[in-house]
This record gives sequence, C-alpha cells and structure tokens, in this order.
Amino acid sequence: MLRILFSLALGFISLSSLAQASEPSSESTSEASASEAAATTEQDQRLPLRELRLFTQVFEQIRQGYVEEVSDTQLLENAIAGLLTELDPHSVYLNEESYGDLEENSSGEYGGLGLEVATQDGIIRVVSPIDDSPAAEAGIEAGDLIVKMNGNPVRGMSLQKAIEKMRGEKGTSIKLTVYREGEDDTIDIDVVRDIIQVSAVRNRLLEPGFGYVRVAQFQRKSGSDFVEALQELKQQSDEESPLKGLVIDLRNNPGGLVPASVEIADALLDSGTIVYTQGRLPSANQSFEASPGDMLEGLPVVVLINGGSASASEIVAGALQDHGRAAILGTQSFGKGSVQTVVPLGDGRAVKLTTARYFTPNGRSIQAEGIVPDISVERAEIRPYNLRQRVRESDLEGHLETMDEDNPPPDSASDNQAKEDLSTDNQLYEAVNLLKGFYLLGSKS
Repeated sequence: MLRILFSLALGFISLSSLAQASEPSSESTSEASASEAAATTEQDQRLPLRELRLFTQVFEQIRQGYVEEVSDTQLLENAIAGLLTELDPHSVYLNEESYGDLEENSSGEYGGLGLEVATQDGIIRVVSPIDDSPAAEAGIEAGDLIVKMNGNPVRGMSLQKAIEKMRGEKGTSIKLTVYREGEDDTIDIDVVRDIIQVSAVRNRLLEPGFGYVRVAQFQRKSGSDFVEALQELKQQSDEESPLKGLVIDLRNNPGGLVPASVEIADALLDSGTIVYTQGRLPSANQSFEASPGDMLEGLPVVVLINGGSASASEIVAGALQDHGRAAILGTQSFGKGSVQTVVPLGDGRAVKLTTARYFTPNGRSIQAEGIVPDISVERAEIRPYNLRQRVRESDLEGHLETMDEDNPPPDSASDNQAKEDLSTDNQLYEAVNLLKGFYLLGSKS
C-alpha cells in the first residue's frame, strides 16, 4: 500500500512534467528547458516529496503499531477527512451515510435533533436550533457549546462525526452536556430524536394589515413557499384593512441553500444585484440579479435577525439592506459569508468544500463580521406596567351619551390578544411599531 501511494505521487509528478515538456512551443530550446524546470518546480511545490514521505511513514506506523487493527480503507478515509477538517469549520468529507443525511436535510426531512452546528476551538457550537424541533423543545439555545455527548467529551471531534452521533432513529435519546454563557456550570439536557420535518416557512397576520413570515431554514422549496406565503397574506387582507407592511423573521435561521435565499430576496426587489460570489475557480464567480416585480409593491418591510442568523439568512438581510428595501432590526448576525459546494465523488461519497466568499450588492463581505442591524434591539423580557384604574368620562354619573349609539366601537378583544402575543417578544413588538411608523409616514408623503 505504501509503495502504491508513493508511486502514484511520483507518477503524477512525472506525468505532469512529461505533459509540460511535450507541449508544442515556438520558443528556443533554452527557453523551453527553463519553462520545463519552472513547471517541475511548481509541481514539486504542489506535491512536496518530503511531506509525502512523512505521510507514508506515519501511515505505516499506524498500520503496524496502533493498539487496534485499522483497515487501510479507514485510514485513507480518515486522512481525506483530515485534509478538509483543518481548512475551515464548514469544509467536510461526506461518507455515504453523511451524504445521504445532507440530502435529507436539504429536502427538509431526517431523523435527529434539529440542530445547526459548527466547530469552535475543538468544541461543537450550536448556531441555532430549528423551530419546533426536539432540540428547541428541550431547551437548547443558539450559542450553546456542546462539550459532551452521552458523557463522552467531544473536544477534537470532527464536525461530521458529531453530526452523525446526533442523528438517529426516532424515539432514541441522547444526553448533551452544554456550556452556556452566564451559567456557573455545564447543563445536561436529554433530547429525544424525532423525524425532523422542517416547516421552513410560516405566515400569519399579527394585526389587521400587518403580516408576518417566519423563515426557519432555506431548503429547496423555501423560495416558492415564501411567495405563496405573501400571496396568502394579501388574500387574508381585505379592502377595509389592506396589507400595510411585512415582518420577515430570520432569527436563528442557520441558512441553507443559496438559490432559495435569492428567490426570497427577488420577491421583494424590482432590480439590481442580490448577491455575488468570488472564488478561485471560474465557476465560483457568480452574480445573482433580481428580476422585475416587487410582490409588495413597495410596502414597508422589517427583517428580524440575531446571532443565530447565518449564511443564506445574511444574503437576504444584506441584499434588502443595501437596496434600502427593508429595515434590519435585532442584533448582529452570525457572520458566515462563505459558500460551500458539494462535489460528488461518484460512489455515494462527496466533499463539501468552501469554494467562494459571497458579497452583498454594495460589495460587503460579511465573513466573520455579520450583518449589523439598522436598529439594534436586544432580546429582553418585558411586561406591561400595571397602572391603577383611572376614572374615565364614561364612569361619571350623568355623563352625556355618545351620538353614535347605533355604531358602537368594535370589540377590541382581538386587538388585546395581538398585543398580548407581541408583548412576549420585544423585538417583534418593536418591528410592528416600526412598520406602523413607516406606513403612516408613507401615506402622508
């Protein structure tokens, strides 16, 4: 096996040099020789013989001396995984099972906990739990650091291995030990796995005329689902209370597929660049443009983001912010400004490789920076201030009756319920107030 590995490496260099030398050229012999030497030197730098020898030595030491026998196939797979693990937190090797899990996740159905995770200093960091998932219901929060799984430390574990351990059949459980900022000690949380069917897009009317769309993740159908959600909100509104504004909730949305984010931004933009990417390969350099037609015809939009909003979420927020199409409210986003390309290897395995950085329309790279909201509002617990009962005109004995007894004011029970719902989420409450202000100013201009 070692001889084969080393021979392949040397053969690759020799063939590359031969190919370089056999190319036709009109240059002189001395110039051609210099060119060949330069090409050979460049190739040697790409495949350094010293490190290749070191690799084969380590490979042999593991084969012969490791406490348990490990197959050559497993060792080579581990080596491939190591090549990617050391690049960045998002480049990974996908074996057959992992590749299948990725396909399931993109389609919106898989068995597991419902977590988006990344690596941080050898520890698994929770980017965000998916809405209504077992992880969310068990109390896992964005920013938690998973330090143990079923009592076993995870420090140094590859991201893909951690994901494999968290995936599993419905009904099985796993104990996660997490460190949470602000807590004196770690927290043990038992999570029961379930079939994760991510309802990526949900919508409702917060108040008459003010719509709400929650995008939990960017999957294959998220773009078309978002368009349908806007159509439903417009249909639910009537002539007496037409749609006046929209809140798009991208909080704790870990991202997903770039095409879905482009579709969502495109639904609200009439023209211009949505996002562009830059990488080393020509195929990695792309620009996505908006098509004519704003579904809301300029109605005010507020986008909610926080530290769990990542990747595709930041594409949407950045595009709408740069075009002045929406106000961004909340806290600074996660800052994942890189694009991963899944490269199938032909036998059920694949490589997920970071191939480009993406930029907002104004040329901002958000990698490790994130989207800074236009209006910063931290999540907080709020409660109404209970004032003592005040006397009103209607409480006075002998007060004059209203002149419009035939048309009493409408029952405000629904309004009170809406206010009660909003009072549990101060960021959403502020977003609705901002929409009302935008609408009032727009109607008077």
